[in-house]
Amino acid sequence: MNKTKISLGFSSCPNDTFIFDAMIHGKIDTEGLDFELFIGDVEELNRKAFSNELAITKISYNAYTRLTDSYILLDSGSALGENCGPLIIANESFNIDELSSKIIAIPGINTTANLLLSVAFPEIKNKKEMIFSDIEKSVIEGSVDAGLIIHESRFTYQEKGLKKIIDLGEYWENLTNTPTPLGGIIAQRELGNDMLHKINRVLRRSVQFAFDNPKSGFDFIRQHSQEMSEEVMYKHIGLYVNNYTLDLGEAGKKSVETLFNKAKQLGLIKSIEKDLFLPTN
Repeated sequence: MNKTKISLGFSSCPNDTFIFDAMIHGKIDTEGLDFELFIGDVEELNRKAFSNELAITKISYNAYTRLTDSYILLDSGSALGENCGPLIIANESFNIDELSSKIIAIPGINTTANLLLSVAFPEIKNKKEMIFSDIEKSVIEGSVDAGLIIHESRFTYQEKGLKKIIDLGEYWENLTNTPTPLGGIIAQRELGNDMLHKINRVLRRSVQFAFDNPKSGFDFIRQHSQEMSEEVMYKHIGLYVNNYTLDLGEAGKKSVETLFNKAKQLGLIKSIEKDLFLPTN
C-alpha cells in the first residue's frame, strides 16, 4: 500500500504522547497515512500553526480563534477539563480581588490558559510570558507575584510550598456549566473533506487503542517526560484524556463555542466566519 506522508505536531506532555502513540507506531490501521513528527512546547506548536507549517497539530483553543480560516477542528483528540483547569498559584494566599495589581507569569500569550485568565479577570494587564515549566520557580524566587500553571505543574506546586489562588477550570464551569476547553487537534482545510475525515478516524482509533491498552505507550510517554514520576504521568493522562478526547460531542462543541463567544463579547477576539468543526461526512 502506498503511504501518504503528512506532518503532525503535538507536545511532549503525557496526554498527547498517550493518544498519538498507536497511530505513529503502527499499532492501528492508519489507512495509509505515515506521520512526520514535530514535538514541541504548546506555544511553539501555536507559532508553527500561525505560519501554516503543520498539516495536523495540537493547538491551544486561544490560538485556534485566529486560525479558523486555514484550519478546522477535528472531533477527536481534544483536551477538555472537568472541574480542573489552569491554576493561579502564589507563595502566599491572597484575595482574588488583589489579582489586578499583581505581576502574573503566564505560559504564553496564545495559550487557552491566558484566554481563560482574560475572560475571568479582564482587568489583569501585568503579565509575564515564560515557558510553563519555569513558572513555579519564578514564583518561588519572587520575580513574579503569581503564576498561571498548566500541565503537570498542578501535581507538583503544593510540594514546593505554593498556594492555589483559584482554579480557572472551576471558575469556567461555574460560569458556563460546560467543561473547560484547553486544547484540540486541528488540520489544514486544504487537505479536503475526505482526507480530514480519514485523519479523524485514525486519530479516534488511536485514542480508543490507548484507552483499551493504557500501558502500551509507556516507553514513548516516558521518553518525553523524563523528570515525571509514573504516578504523575498517569494522573496527568487521567485528568486531560477523557470521553471528550475520543469525540467532542455536543457538550464538547458547546464548550468551545461558549469560550469563543465569551472572548468575542469581551473584545478579546474578532468575529469568526468559518465553521469551527469537522462537517458530518
